[in-house]
Amino acid sequence: MSAPYFKDSSGPLYHGLAIGYAVGGYVLGFAALFAGGWPLAIAGTLLLGHAMTIAAYLLHECGHQTIFRLNAHNARLGVLFTWMTGSCYATFEDIRYKHFRHHADNADVMWFDSRAWLARHPLLARFVLLCEWFYIPAQDVLMHAVLVFEAFIIPARRPQRLRNAVVLIVRATLFGVLAWNWPRVAVGYVVAYLLMMTVLRFMDAIQHDYDGTAVLFDNVVMPHRGDRTYEQLHTFSNPLSLRHTWVNLLVLNFGFHNAHHSRAATPWYRLPALHREMFGDDPTRVIPFAAQLKSFHRYRVSRVLNYTDTMTGPEFLALARQGIASGGNAVSFLTPF
Repeated sequence: MSAPYFKDSSGPLYHGLAIGYAVGGYVLGFAALFAGGWPLAIAGTLLLGHAMTIAAYLLHECGHQTIFRLNAHNARLGVLFTWMTGSCYATFEDIRYKHFRHHADNADVMWFDSRAWLARHPLLARFVLLCEWFYIPAQDVLMHAVLVFEAFIIPARRPQRLRNAVVLIVRATLFGVLAWNWPRVAVGYVVAYLLMMTVLRFMDAIQHDYDGTAVLFDNVVMPHRGDRTYEQLHTFSNPLSLRHTWVNLLVLNFGFHNAHHSRAATPWYRLPALHREMFGDDPTRVIPFAAQLKSFHRYRVSRVLNYTDTMTGPEFLALARQGIASGGNAVSFLTPF
């Protein structure tokens, strides 16, 4: 598409490079897995996982309609990214609506409370906790399992059962053919998908001190809906680096989260400048990467069943900067329920 189709004058360059990398990396990652040889297979798995991660963040951009002028064009591109990220069992509009509620309500509204569900299924909970100890994102896998069958599980999505079934049959057939004929490629894809989940959950875990509220399909007005002051006090930025800003391109600048919540229509490549406009280079306004790694490791099991953070706002930020805030799991924008 030519420049007039893009919403921002720099869109053809920056969005074009990101889209090219996501799609190209997806194709080349699979090509490397098919090519044979463990070095290529490892490289292909890593490339595929990162390409899907960028595709997920571009899906987020499509949801905020920051790429193209016309909403229909953002939606069409968003549908492509739902297929690349395995979130196509839901519709693009369902994904966009759920994430819009997150911004409008200043809360993590949901339908499926995985913590409560696991508490009612202790044997499965033990298995999930064991997997999480080994850094396998089992709680997010559970969320994606619900996503695969969502129209057959969620009453509000029942009108989509035929669509859900068709998508399920198509993807299951493709994966079955892959696993039967090229098992190494299938394993590489699964590992790449788990890597994508891990990156997304790592970035999400500490960006808000909201606890989940299971009211997605209820006629409930959230107490802080539209409160911009509350939104900024309970939103936290976790860029991979303030000194070497190019490193943040690995996650399309998603760590500049206060900036994103301040002006949600700002495209990803303008977020670092907006962050500096808001906070300058003040390091106390961000959660250092080392501190987040520490908390991600320390609370990787306990955060599955319990939201243990009692401090909120500036107090939460102070704890997070020390690596002693647990954060949360399973709030990905890829699972719209």
